[in-house]
Formats: sequence, structure tokens, C-alpha cells
Amino acid sequence: MKRTFLGILFLVVSFAHAQSDPGFGIKAGLNYGGTGDITVSAENAYKDPGSDIGYHVGVFGRAGEKLYIRPELVYTKLNSTYEDDDFSMQKLDLPVLVVLEVLGPLQVFAGPAFQYILDTEYDGITLGDVKNDFTVGLNIGAGLALGKLGIDLRYERGFGDNEAEFLDNNGIITRGDRIDTRPDQLILSLSLNL
Repeated sequence: MKRTFLGILFLVVSFAHAQSDPGFGIKAGLNYGGTGDITVSAENAYKDPGSDIGYHVGVFGRAGEKLYIRPELVYTKLNSTYEDDDFSMQKLDLPVLVVLEVLGPLQVFAGPAFQYILDTEYDGITLGDVKNDFTVGLNIGAGLALGKLGIDLRYERGFGDNEAEFLDNNGIITRGDRIDTRPDQLILSLSLNL
């Protein structure tokens, strides 16, 4: 899977470099990860607004003008709540977005998001191997480009569930529960074109 991820990254970077109007920049922001059930996520956000907040930092490229490709390489740290326990995950994301400048500074975008899980932790409980370290999802959103500065809000969802099991110290499953390691996310980013 690592070779697949690196191969996709190489192709995206090569494509972006070959375009006539390339650019690149840095980005950072906040992630809000949901648990899959919108009512539970809304209730958790109301009770403890900071509980499911994570962050991201990364770089991006730009290839094209009014309609362009924007590949990104982003480190993400997520926090989510499952049954009143905290789940955290560190991952690398590689969204490959098609961006359309709609009107003035307004942009809309969508595209696949490749995810590689670096580490997971669940409130002191050992997790079994995550089914797939590498998964594919979808990003869709809108943003504003204000000169060299940008702000965008996007929704991310995996194309399929990616689960991990709970294990005790002997490697035996302790609960029948599984955690989806590809939760829904709302992602707010600030970017700077260099």
C-alpha cells in the first residue's frame, strides 16, 4: 500500500510541475470529525465543542488557471469520541482536487482524498490492526481566494468503512465493537500561496 501511495504522490507532483501556471503554498486548519451518526455528532459538539476537534498542516500545488488541479499533502491529527471514550488518529492525506473559480474570489472544488494512517490510539485500549492503512475518500467544498491568502471549508467522507477492533493485553477481542477510522469530517483551512 505504501508503494501505491508514493506512486500516486509522484504522479500528482509530476502533473502539477508540468503545467503552464504552477504554484504552491502552505496550509493549516481545524478538523471536526464525526462518529458517523449525525445526531450523536451534533450532541457531542453541543455538550463539549472541543472534544472532536483536530488539526492539519500541509503543502499544496496548483496547476492551471480558472479550472485547475490542486494536489495537497497534509498531516492530520484527529480526535473523535466513541461511546464516551476518546479516539485519536494521525494520518497523511493526499487530496487531489479539481478547483473551479466561480465568481470573483469564490471557488468550488471536489476530488478524491487518499489517506494513509500513521498511528491510532483509543483511551488506553489496544486496537487491532486497522483493516486498511490506505483508504480513499472524497473531498467537496468551497473557498475564497483573497490574493495570496485563502480560506476554505470542505466535507470529507471515505468511500467505505475502515475499521479497527478492540484487543486486550493477550490480543483477544474485548468488545464486539469496531471503530470506523475514516470518519466524516468538516475541515476548515487557511492557506498562503508562496
